[in-house]
Amino acid sequence: MKELLKDLNKAFENRIRLGVMSALVVNDYVDFSSLKDLLGVTDGNLASHLKVLEKKKYLAFKKEFLDRKPNTKYFITAEGKKAFSKHIKAIEKLLK
Repeated sequence: MKELLKDLNKAFENRIRLGVMSALVVNDYVDFSSLKDLLGVTDGNLASHLKVLEKKKYLAFKKEFLDRKPNTKYFITAEGKKAFSKHIKAIEKLLK
């Protein structure tokens, strides 16, 4: 059992970070507002979770303006894809 748990990643144990990564792995990018609506969280709560994932280099972002309004798009990195895939495979092994 201990062997199965070693591949679980603490960064993805939180439901919000798990949701962010799940959304990013299936989309080219997701903007801040869409993530906020999808996950049902506040601006500050989402921002703090995004910062954790950014520090781990699991996601990257691009800021731009749309009709004079700021828009931030988030992308999963190669490192993020690899770490998230490893985490999901560990969960699948636990369930078998």
